[in-house]
Amino acid sequence: MSCKRLFSLFILVFGLSGVVNSTFAQSAENHENAPAEAAAPAHEEKKGINITELVFGHVSDSHEWHLFSLKKENGEERPVAFPLPIIVYAHGGLKVFSASHFEEWHKDADGKSISNEHDGLYIEKHMKEKILAVDGSKVYDFSITKNVLSMLIGVALLLWAMTSAAKKYKANTAPKGFQNGLEVIIIFIRDEVARPNLGSKYTRFMPLLLTIFFFIWINNLLGLLPGGANFTGNIAVTACLALVAFVVMMANSNKHFWGHLLNPPNVPFLVKCLLVLIEVMSLCIKPVALMIRLFANMLAGHIVILSVICLIFIFALLNVYVGGGFVIVSLAFSIFMFMLELLVAVIQAFIFANLTAVFIGQAMEGDHSEEHGHGAAAH
Repeated sequence: MSCKRLFSLFILVFGLSGVVNSTFAQSAENHENAPAEAAAPAHEEKKGINITELVFGHVSDSHEWHLFSLKKENGEERPVAFPLPIIVYAHGGLKVFSASHFEEWHKDADGKSISNEHDGLYIEKHMKEKILAVDGSKVYDFSITKNVLSMLIGVALLLWAMTSAAKKYKANTAPKGFQNGLEVIIIFIRDEVARPNLGSKYTRFMPLLLTIFFFIWINNLLGLLPGGANFTGNIAVTACLALVAFVVMMANSNKHFWGHLLNPPNVPFLVKCLLVLIEVMSLCIKPVALMIRLFANMLAGHIVILSVICLIFIFALLNVYVGGGFVIVSLAFSIFMFMLELLVAVIQAFIFANLTAVFIGQAMEGDHSEEHGHGAAAH
């Protein structure tokens, strides 16, 4: 194992240990103050960790980038986060301001977190955040949220990686280092994804397939960083990626594809009606399968890792010693899941790019058969 990997593993364990220690400290303090709390009025709520809010607060989008929380002297937590730009069209005009104006929060009767009002607007946070108007009017949100900022960072990294490698190729220098690693991946996508599924026209779709693969892979890795955004675990993001693949597939379809889809040859009429219905449903299911597969895998990985870490908090609040004994198990399983997610990140990017090539190739299938026929006749 290289020094860089050992250092990264050390940082991961150190960070998780720091969180656990802070939890133990809080748990011990709660035990020390137990008599005082027992004498408190019965109507006061017992404070604890809201696992659902913690997990979904990490995987959902937000108008601020939350890093961690610090505990004040009075026992309250102060979040350490930087606000993001709020850009909305409401009340007949465009409003641009910082999310720092929404600083105070309270719970409503339904358990939703409601922010203070600013300029006739407020934020409602439950499973996801949304900006609402006090008077109930329509609000169009164009804000730079956490997921949007993460996407922009991923795009910047993708452009930097590709342009830096392209400059070295233009200089006619031998591939080395980072450029050599990119070349191996590009050749793999060309030989194992594009050529087998797209035939002689694979070069037309190489930019699309490479962009899909690297864009998903980079954003999957960014989501695994501490405090990172779960960009590819957002179903709206995967839906847009699937829509792009579906539009390209439809734009490159031919008469043979539609003929076999809407009028299967050599089939009885009643069976043909059933087959057409099944084929049309299959056509619509293809982008849905792309969307759900990437979304579900990335979201599930984040939830599993966070849930295992939260088990430490639960046991620590119940009993300090039980929580301390569970730390080793939880950390070991969390590190295992984290390493597995690193593998899943690249596998999901490959699967999305490969299925996109498969679907486009199926839409062009008639052209492939014609090319093979002409090639055989010429031979």
